[in-house]
Amino acid sequence: MSTLRFEHVSYSYPDATRPALRDVSVDLAAGEFVVAAGLSASGKSTFLRAACGLVPHFHGGEFAGRVTTGAMDTREHGPGAISAVAGTLFQDPETQVVLSTVRAELALPLEHRGHGPSQVARGVEETALALGIGDLLDRQTHELSAGELQRVALGAALAGRPRIVLLDEPTSQLDPVAGDELVWLLRRLNEEWGTTIVLVEHRLERCLGAADRVLAFEAGRLACDTSPRGFLEWAAERAPALSTPGARLFARAGLRPPPSGVKDARATLRAHDLLVEGGAPAPAAAPARRARRTRRGRDGDAPAPALAFRGVWHERQGGRAVLRGIDLALAPGERVALMGRNGAGKSTLLRHANALMSPTRGRVEVAGRVALLLQNPNDYFLADRVGEEIGAPALQRAGLAAFADRHPRDLSGGERQRLALAIVCEGDAPPAALCLDEPTRGMDRAAKGDLAADVRAAAEAGSAVLVATHDPEFAATVAQRVVLLAEGTVIADGPVGELLSGGWYFATETARIVDGALLPEDGADVLRARMTVAVRP
Repeated sequence: MSTLRFEHVSYSYPDATRPALRDVSVDLAAGEFVVAAGLSASGKSTFLRAACGLVPHFHGGEFAGRVTTGAMDTREHGPGAISAVAGTLFQDPETQVVLSTVRAELALPLEHRGHGPSQVARGVEETALALGIGDLLDRQTHELSAGELQRVALGAALAGRPRIVLLDEPTSQLDPVAGDELVWLLRRLNEEWGTTIVLVEHRLERCLGAADRVLAFEAGRLACDTSPRGFLEWAAERAPALSTPGARLFARAGLRPPPSGVKDARATLRAHDLLVEGGAPAPAAAPARRARRTRRGRDGDAPAPALAFRGVWHERQGGRAVLRGIDLALAPGERVALMGRNGAGKSTLLRHANALMSPTRGRVEVAGRVALLLQNPNDYFLADRVGEEIGAPALQRAGLAAFADRHPRDLSGGERQRLALAIVCEGDAPPAALCLDEPTRGMDRAAKGDLAADVRAAAEAGSAVLVATHDPEFAATVAQRVVLLAEGTVIADGPVGELLSGGWYFATETARIVDGALLPEDGADVLRARMTVAVRP
C-alpha cells in the first residue's frame, strides 16, 4: 500500500532560474524507512515540502504532476489537512515552535486533533519520555538550546503518531548521543507502528544503517533509488561527495563492499583479520601554530590571548548556572573545537565572547573585534537580495555571486550559512576572534570542505577560531585542539587526536572503525599497513 507517491512532479520557486524538482516519480510503501540524500540545493528539502503540501500552497511558483500523501492529493488538500497524516520537521526548528512552554508545544498538535485532556496528557508524557525531554516539559521554549529546541519541535511532529514522518536534517543540532537515540527512535516507530519515515540528512553515516531505501537527488532529479549498500556503490562512482567516512575509508584501502555503518565495517575487517581491538590511540596533534603577527604578553615570550574567559559564570534568573567558572584562552591563529552534549553551555559561552551576554561573575578578555556566527543564519539577513547583503568581492569569495538576485531566505541551508559567515567576517581587517556556532548545519561534505578552508584561512590571517560543533569529522578537519563542556564546565581540553579517538560518541566514524586514525585518509594508511603485514611470508 502506497503512503507517498510522486507522479512526474516538477516544480520551480517563484522567480527561480531553474526547477527545484524535475520530473520526479517515486512510490513509497507503508512502513518504509527512506533516506533522501544529495548535495545542497539538489531538491531534497523541496521534495519534503511537496510531500507535506507547502509546495505549491505556501511557496507558490509553478507546479506540475501529482503528489499523493496518505491518500490525499496535495493539489486538493493544503498543509493543514495533510498534517493530520504527515508530521513534518524542517531545518529551522525555531520557526516551528510557537508556544511559550515545552508542555504546551507538545500538547498543541494533540489538541488540534480533538483529543481529550487525559489523552493529551498521556501523549505529551509518552513523547517526552521517548525523546528524553521529560526534564524540559515546564521550561520556557525561549530558554532552550538549539538542540533542545530541535527535540521539542520533533516531539510536536511525532506527538499525534502520524502515518508519515517527514524530517529535514533532524540530527543537525543534536549531540552524538541524542542523534543516535533519535535514529533509534525513528527505527522503532517504523518497526513497531509501521510509520513511514522520510529522512533528509547530510551526515549519512548516522542513518544509513537504519534505512531500507535511499533516494539520491541531483539538480532536482531523482538520480538513484536503491538500497543503502547500492547507494554507496553508486555514490563511489557517480557522487563521491555523498560517500560516508566509512565508505571513503574502505575505497581508499581497496576494500569492498562499502559498509553501511560502523558495525558492518568492523565485521568486514574482522573477517579479513584486519581489526585490531583496543589499539593505540591516535597520536596527538601538533601544537597550534602561532600567526606571525601577534601581540606579545608581558613576559615578552608568549603571545597575549586573542580571546580569554577568566572564571566566567553565567546564572539565569532563579539561580540556574549555565556556565560554571570557565577558564579558557585562545592564542591568535589557534583553531579550537568546542564540543559537548545539548545544553552543556556551548552557545552561551560563544555569546559571552562578543558581549551578547555578560558574565554573572568573572570576565572575558578580547584583543579586538569578535565575529560571531550564531546557529540561525536568517538572523543576519536584512535585505531582499543576496547582492545587497555584502559587497561583490565578498560575495564572490563566498561562492554566491550566482545568487545575487535571489532572496537570502530562498537559499539552501548551506548557502545561507555561507552568506551569514561572509556578513559577519566582512571588514577592513580580520577579526581578533571568529566564533562559529554549529556552522555545518545544512551543509554537504563539499560545502564543509569549503568552510574548513575558510576557517584555516581566517586562522592564517591571525584570527583565533572557536567552533562549537557536534560534527566530529568537521572538528578533526579544522581544529588543533578540542574543549569538551559538560554542565557548564570544561571537563577536557587537549589535542584533537587525543579527544576524538578512543571513545564512542565524541569520536569520528573512522576512529570507531580503525583505532589510531581520525579521518578516512589516515585510516586507509593504517589498513594498508596491516594488509602488508598480513601477506608477508
